[in-house]
Amino acid sequence: MSSKYHWWRDAVIYQVYVRSFLDSTGDGIGDLAGVRTGLPYLKKLGVDGIWLSPFYPSPQHDHGYDVADYRGVDPVFGDLAEFDLLMTAARRLGIKVLLDIVPNHCSSEHPWFAEALAAGPGSPARARFHFADGRGPGGDEPPNNWHAMFGGPAWTRVTEADGRPGQWYLHMFTPEQPDWNWRNPEIPAEFDRVLRFWLDRGVDGFRIDVAAGLYKHPDLPDSDDPEADARTRDSVNPLAWNQPEVHEVWRHWRSVCEEYTTRDGRERLLVGEVSVPTAREHARYVRPDELHQAFFFDLLGAPWQADAFRKVVSEAMQDIAGTGSTVTWVLNNHDQVRTVTRYGEPAPEGSGLGAARARAAALLMLALPGAAYIYQGEELGLPEVVDLPDDVLTDPIFRRTGSRARVRDGCRVPLPWSGQASPFGFTSGVESARPWLPQPDYFAEYATDRALADTRSFWHLYRDGLQLRSALPQLGEGTLRWLDSPPDVLAFARGDDLVCAVNFGTAPAPAPVSGAPLLSSGPCPPGVLPGSTAAWWISDGTAL
Repeated sequence: MSSKYHWWRDAVIYQVYVRSFLDSTGDGIGDLAGVRTGLPYLKKLGVDGIWLSPFYPSPQHDHGYDVADYRGVDPVFGDLAEFDLLMTAARRLGIKVLLDIVPNHCSSEHPWFAEALAAGPGSPARARFHFADGRGPGGDEPPNNWHAMFGGPAWTRVTEADGRPGQWYLHMFTPEQPDWNWRNPEIPAEFDRVLRFWLDRGVDGFRIDVAAGLYKHPDLPDSDDPEADARTRDSVNPLAWNQPEVHEVWRHWRSVCEEYTTRDGRERLLVGEVSVPTAREHARYVRPDELHQAFFFDLLGAPWQADAFRKVVSEAMQDIAGTGSTVTWVLNNHDQVRTVTRYGEPAPEGSGLGAARARAAALLMLALPGAAYIYQGEELGLPEVVDLPDDVLTDPIFRRTGSRARVRDGCRVPLPWSGQASPFGFTSGVESARPWLPQPDYFAEYATDRALADTRSFWHLYRDGLQLRSALPQLGEGTLRWLDSPPDVLAFARGDDLVCAVNFGTAPAPAPVSGAPLLSSGPCPPGVLPGSTAAWWISDGTAL
């Protein structure tokens, strides 16, 4: 179990995508009051804390990841008074609250960017961003050949005050999200103030968006491989990501958090979205004086194969846990295809294979040493909504590329809470309200009220796993030891007597421990581990 001052080392955090969690006003968009209403549900599930997606004032070009004011609440989500009520309710229930902070870029409607546009070339206001003259005759070509993560060039040309085409500005995501220039001392100073504003309001830490970003190569040179850099949502441009100076930012932010911890004894958490090529590079971000945690995405991206999962886990334990931190495991988030759908491909629709694998993966993740993050709806076994009409898609990737490939709306459809038809209790007392993304009819099968009533549901599997994880000292933080097992089975020991095994194949295999398991992702008779199934046992030691 977590110690008092290091709760984060084996915490289980639930990601709340606020606009899709629960709507208290009937406008079809989830809000902070809805989150507050849902806190008892999350307490019953057994999570240690929540991570809130951005709720700051924003034009919502990227649903809040284009921030216009880092110290406020967008009216669609509530106000600061409602945020304070949420914090009070969470504290009463013993639930930690993490905020999503976006330091790599802001909104094109941020006051500082508006000031930069008005001030003109060479001004101090433009020095807060990456403005540069274009190349070629008349400066008609972008300053370099970088591509944006969401498609298209990473540069947009502005019209100057006199009406003539002017400089270009850098945006590694969309034109509505200009990148900050972290080499300008005004930027780190401003984010220092932002951190303190929310820490003073009682938050328990921050999830840091694009934590390997921030600094760009000072010369902004051409990329050697711009086509590779164009791979949507892959941080592959080494000139724009993972620059060495970024580590000084995290050292300073860590010192700010520790200042607050010294003041009141409550340890604040920094968890980074770190997209780097190897576990070894990942480990540099979680050194003792930098981030407490960084999401380890390799488990999420591993194919459903025992050898692949074993390689990923082994590298993480060697390179990341070796720093003194713990690994931060994830199977999904608001940017990824939902687990049930991802693991079900290319099996025939209706086979149930994706659901069985997703259940097994959940038990595997909760048995691994370290922390775990659960994306909302995973505890319900929600599938990806793959047939949203083009005219309702809101993801800027779709707007920028015209392609449905990798569009993220399908995992962001509002949660079903109750009833047989949309809005499935998502809105408060307004049956005719339309959720901001349409819910399919089959969401009735996954509604929360049905999940709680069915002891065989995903929800009960997660709840039971979280209860055991909290009760058994072998789980959570600690070490892992691999056990001999058949080719399609991954088995490991936690402590002296707890065994977890996952059968990645479809045929039954011998169980690594005799007797009935403590918990299993599906029916699991003594001595047998069925295909696409995970289980936990307490062993008498003879099999270890």
